[in-house]
Amino acid sequence: MAIQTLNPYTNELEKSFDTISDVEIKLAINGSHSAFLDWRNTAVEQRAQLLLNVADLLEKNASHYAALMTKEMGKLFREGIEWEIPNCVDMCRYYAQHAAEFLKPQAIEHVQAGQAHIESLPMGVIFGIMPWNFPFYQVIRFAVPNLMAGNTVLFKHASNVPQCAIALAELFEEAGFPKGVITNLLMSASQSELVISDKRVQGVSLTGSERAGSAVAALAGKYLKKVVMELGGNDPFIVLADADVEKAADIALIAKMFNSGEVCTGAKRFIIAEEVYDEFMSLFTQKMASMTAGDPMDMTTEYAPLVSEKECQSLLEQVQNAITEGATLVLGGEREPLVGAWLKPTILTDVTEEMSIFDRELFGPIAVVYKVASEEEAIALANNSSYGLSSAIISRDEDKARAIASQLESGVSFINSHTISEPCLPFGGVKNSGFGRELGRAGMDEFVNKKLVRTL
Repeated sequence: MAIQTLNPYTNELEKSFDTISDVEIKLAINGSHSAFLDWRNTAVEQRAQLLLNVADLLEKNASHYAALMTKEMGKLFREGIEWEIPNCVDMCRYYAQHAAEFLKPQAIEHVQAGQAHIESLPMGVIFGIMPWNFPFYQVIRFAVPNLMAGNTVLFKHASNVPQCAIALAELFEEAGFPKGVITNLLMSASQSELVISDKRVQGVSLTGSERAGSAVAALAGKYLKKVVMELGGNDPFIVLADADVEKAADIALIAKMFNSGEVCTGAKRFIIAEEVYDEFMSLFTQKMASMTAGDPMDMTTEYAPLVSEKECQSLLEQVQNAITEGATLVLGGEREPLVGAWLKPTILTDVTEEMSIFDRELFGPIAVVYKVASEEEAIALANNSSYGLSSAIISRDEDKARAIASQLESGVSFINSHTISEPCLPFGGVKNSGFGRELGRAGMDEFVNKKLVRTL
């Protein structure tokens, strides 16, 4: 795939870049490893100060970075400046504040004699393969805990957000990070094995599709490298019979339409108790239908184009296939009459297990709504998926909601909200949604050597 900025709102090619050569990749690995030999001995306090510099620069240049994301992948400028960049700032400051605590040696109790403790030591060069849907947030989420742990980072960003990738590398350089500590690789996917096979590369983290995860995990297994995989989701959003239905519909709208539905943890399947189904459908349909499309740089625009014409066409075909197989189109299912990769907010019902979309991640503004007769049926339907990333339960009875959350086969569950990110909250999936965790203390623990030291 070409490395280029193809504006999803205008369909105009704005800039193209050549991929780097295999020789340049080897030189980057050399530089990253050399930098690691010094960086691992840098005081945590010094790393923290550099990270605080990153946070300050993100705040200072928020409008520039948000506009860059809008240009490259179509994100609403409002969402970039009000959510994505502030979340990156929070993440930097969180790890700057807490990394020393997370890395502190941990004493082991109940040893039979002497003393023992666990040290958290850096592993070396870590390779990150990043997605396009949150161009700054995803890289920051991967890189920051690793840098604070004393690792160095190479990252390959998605091929359609190269200017975001370059801006991120320049951001860390401007903040004072030494050369080689974090390096952007404008490389092709086919060159990934060259990086993963290098003995100095100690781990691989990928956020992306199930297909990409399978391919990269196979390479990591071949070369015995530690991996973290954050893959797709088919996330259930359960509304119980006792829910505040107006509130549920409001939350559902955000859970579905944030980032135009191009969110791995966005709600995909809406599982509604039959007692409130009609009321929920009426409210949810009205809210979805009322959203306005337009220039993503306009602060009043409510949803943005999809990332590319290819993705738009794929979703349109999936909707049409579902209808052909017997699903009911309640809303949308067609393009907006605008230039760009547009799909109207879409609602499908009457989807059955035999249909092709039943266990597929619909990565866009498409909601599949189900009616269930009991909480047990809701749980069974929610778990009837090869994915297990996130889930949500809406109920006035928080004890009941927590009991249901414990039965859902997902990496995270949120009660009375959609899935949201916070630096202290560990995040990751089960089943085909991947393995490993990011954020919180767990995110820092993934790529450190948890070394036992025993004294007798």
